[in-house]
Amino acid sequence: MRHGAIEAAKEKRFVGQIDPPLSFDGRKQSEWQGRQLKDVSFSQVWCSDLKRAYETAAIVCRDRGLEMTQAPELREINLGRWDGMAMSQVREQFSDLWQARGEDIGHFRPPGAESFSDLQQRVVPFIRRIADQSAGNTLIVTHAGVIRVLLCQVLEIPLSHLFRIHLDYGGITLIKDINGMSQVMAVNLSPALLTTDDLT
Repeated sequence: MRHGAIEAAKEKRFVGQIDPPLSFDGRKQSEWQGRQLKDVSFSQVWCSDLKRAYETAAIVCRDRGLEMTQAPELREINLGRWDGMAMSQVREQFSDLWQARGEDIGHFRPPGAESFSDLQQRVVPFIRRIADQSAGNTLIVTHAGVIRVLLCQVLEIPLSHLFRIHLDYGGITLIKDINGMSQVMAVNLSPALLTTDDLT
C-alpha cells in the first residue's frame, strides 16, 4: 500500500526521504482503506520508517492489536541534494543533470542520491525476505517509488518505463506468490477518485 496523501507545497517538489506528515486527506484515505481491509487478516504488518508510511499503517491497522515493524529498507528513494526542491528549481539549477535524468531515468543518480536501479536492489530482496517468512497475508505500507520498482521487477518491465505505472496516494497493489512465482493480482486499488463525502 502506498501511504496516504501528504502535506504538500503548492509547487511540485521532489519528495524522497524528507518526512512530511499525512494531510487531512491522507488520514481520511487511510481510514477508508482500513475499512476496506477490515475482513482481511494479516500475519505481518511492515512499513517504511518515514512518518507518512507509519501513520498510514497505524490508521489502517487501528484496533487490530497488530505489531507494526518499521524498516528503513522500505523508505522512498534517496534523492540527495534534490530532496524537497521544487522541480522547476532543479531544472534551472541542474539543467545538464535534468537532461541526463530524462535520458536514463532508471540509472540516473542526483547528487548524493540513489538511482531507481539502486532502489530496486535495496527493496526487492528485502520484500522477498518478508514474503518468504510470511505465514499468510502481509501488509507493507511504503512509497510509490518502492512499489513501482517492485512491479517492474515482477513484471520484467524496464525501469525506463516505471512512470507508466500510476499509483495514487493510499492505493493498494496486490501481489500473490504461487508456487514460487509472483503474480500481480491488482494495481492501485485506490480511494483517490472518491469525494470527501465518500471518505467519511
